[in-house]
Amino acid sequence: MLGLMNATPFEVISIWGVLIIAFLGLGYAFLLRTQIMKYDKGTPQMQEIWGAIRLGADAYLGRQLKSILPIIFVLTGVLFFSVYAIPPSEEAIKRFSTLGPDTVRLVVGLGRAAAFVMGAFFSLIVGQFGMRMAVEGNVRVASASRRSFSEALKIAYRTGTITGMLTDGLGLLGGTVIFIIFGIASPDVLLGFGFGGTLLALFMRVGGGIYTKAADVGADLVGKVEKNIPEDDPRNAAVIADLVGDNVGDCAGMAADIFESYEVTIVSGLILGLALVSLTGELKWIIFPLLVRGIGVVSSIIGTYLVRGNKEGEKQDALASINKGFFASAAISLVAFFFLAMFYMHEWRAFLSVGVGIALAIVIDEITKYFTHTHHPPVKEIADSSRTGSATLILRGISIGFESSAWQFIVIAVTILAAIMIYWGQSVIYILYGVAMTGIGMLTLTGNNVAMDSFGPIVDNANGIGEMAHLEPKARQIMADLDAVGNTTKAITKGVAIGSAVIAAVSLFGSFLTDVTKVQAQMGIAESLRLLVTGIRVSEPIVFVGMLIGGAVPCLFSALIVNAVVRAASLIVEEVRRQFRIPGLMEGKVKPDYKKAVDICTVAAQKELIGLSLIAVLSPILIGMVLSVEALGGFLAGVIISGQLLAVFMATAGGAWDNAKKIIEDGLYGGKGSEAHKASVVGDTVGDPLKDTAGPALNPMIKVINLVSLLSAPIIIHYHRTDLGIIIAIVVSILLIFGAILYSKHGSLSFKKKT
Repeated sequence: MLGLMNATPFEVISIWGVLIIAFLGLGYAFLLRTQIMKYDKGTPQMQEIWGAIRLGADAYLGRQLKSILPIIFVLTGVLFFSVYAIPPSEEAIKRFSTLGPDTVRLVVGLGRAAAFVMGAFFSLIVGQFGMRMAVEGNVRVASASRRSFSEALKIAYRTGTITGMLTDGLGLLGGTVIFIIFGIASPDVLLGFGFGGTLLALFMRVGGGIYTKAADVGADLVGKVEKNIPEDDPRNAAVIADLVGDNVGDCAGMAADIFESYEVTIVSGLILGLALVSLTGELKWIIFPLLVRGIGVVSSIIGTYLVRGNKEGEKQDALASINKGFFASAAISLVAFFFLAMFYMHEWRAFLSVGVGIALAIVIDEITKYFTHTHHPPVKEIADSSRTGSATLILRGISIGFESSAWQFIVIAVTILAAIMIYWGQSVIYILYGVAMTGIGMLTLTGNNVAMDSFGPIVDNANGIGEMAHLEPKARQIMADLDAVGNTTKAITKGVAIGSAVIAAVSLFGSFLTDVTKVQAQMGIAESLRLLVTGIRVSEPIVFVGMLIGGAVPCLFSALIVNAVVRAASLIVEEVRRQFRIPGLMEGKVKPDYKKAVDICTVAAQKELIGLSLIAVLSPILIGMVLSVEALGGFLAGVIISGQLLAVFMATAGGAWDNAKKIIEDGLYGGKGSEAHKASVVGDTVGDPLKDTAGPALNPMIKVINLVSLLSAPIIIHYHRTDLGIIIAIVVSILLIFGAILYSKHGSLSFKKKT
């Protein structure tokens, strides 16, 4: 049963129970959808604006799907044939012992390819369906704001919760189904599942980020700075593209991002757990991570349903209500984990490992909230700097971004140290397993976290619809208050996404050491020379070189993606300026051509996808082939450290600049139209591509690099760099990477500038 031996009745029932819980999470998502769709969509004018947003979002998603499908098709074939380059593991041969060697290869190859497609498809569902629901919810939130704060908050948060529960349910479903079918052979297949989800997340993060910030920057620079008109003024040709961009970036992109973190942590947890099963003969090491995830789904259902506003007449605090749901889920999870650890695992270490992960999520929430919320000193200090101009405001934001990055880095380091200390004195496998369980614990509340993130663009869109439809002041104020909270929740979930990316990457790093050691054992390499024993030593020059190159990759990736935003934003600026010169447009007698701006953003985003993705996929393969598998380990360490620092800096600074602009627009230092406001708009414009494009895109990039390293490491070990096939692969990889860099820098494969 389940491809395992000695499974107790409790363990068999538990696995099937986890599968049922996965469907329960999906059922909850569809229940919420039914509830949301019953609310009205407001006035005809609101529905007209909403219709334009919906059509723009559909056009983007359709074009993105066409760009992605050919790559998915090619990589599915690569993953299937990978088992013919490297034989299946001993566990896979044991699992399918009744089959011949060729049949085992076929089964594992089909399983890995199918898992890759499933991971990609699930990630696509989470991003696309979640985004479509956000679009359905925003106009209903705008309409509800005309009635009450409480109703608007409930609709916005529950619409976001749909995406959160899809993330929970599909992530748990995929890992559990693979485990049920393949049992101890799961590691051979799970990597395909994780890689599929991660690659799609990278596509959606990069494409969505470029789209949203090209529109946002273009709309703000011309509309707010040059023409001195409101943010969501219907005369601005880029305003619909901007509202669409909030959805494709923060709903589709972030949902896919956290989904792949959810996938990757369960993949690494099961890989390391199966290594412990081989060591101890106890199945609890692989059952426990799945049970933890199942408990997390149930606690998220309870916690998210508790979020609602206060009764009319009472002081309304949306963030306090959202936090109440989050902490309720955390408390339920911790109590359940304690009993599970004590009565099933029969040890306290398992409870502490996942408990540390939940604590990390809470601490990162609080740190991010401190540096980005309008009630705390950092944002107020940035707003104060606006009185002396945009330069001082930008410098203050940079300072706060760096400080936040330092504190989050220290917290993550302390967390990993705690995870190590919990299993101190045990073998390396136990310690790596503890780190993986910390990552699983951190993402226990994924449903809550994704709900918080999707809440941001939903209320942002609602605010835009309200402004364009000229709703009454009371409704506009409710939406403005929710929008400010949405900026904070988006910043918080970006912090969680970055922290989870680092923990997931460290877990994958442990899986990398484990898998390489297994291959070395199959090749007959002496135990004293295997990677898990010797470790990856920074004192080795070749490893240090790999680490330096790894540290450079996030910098290069960020530079190229910001450059892509600048190039696309320049096209939007030119288009908006052109349309403002149309006679009668400024007077409101002529409607702008919204579709033109949407098309520009859509095309620009898709053009940049492939090149940036090639860099993430090919760079670890190239390093491993040219240097060595040890240097590849150093490369991974460099990517993790550099990527985390840059991601937190950009996300925090951008979020703080955004909220500083918000409090100035609420009347501080002269309010809208003042010199302080103009300075804050410049700061927000600088921060936008950092917090919503480059910073978040580093999360899936880090994990793509780690998963590609895991998949390619056995091939790198088996084949020598002087083999003809490897030499050809090295040359092709170099040409593709440099071609991708050249294209990303200039928009073509030529240095010739367009005039």
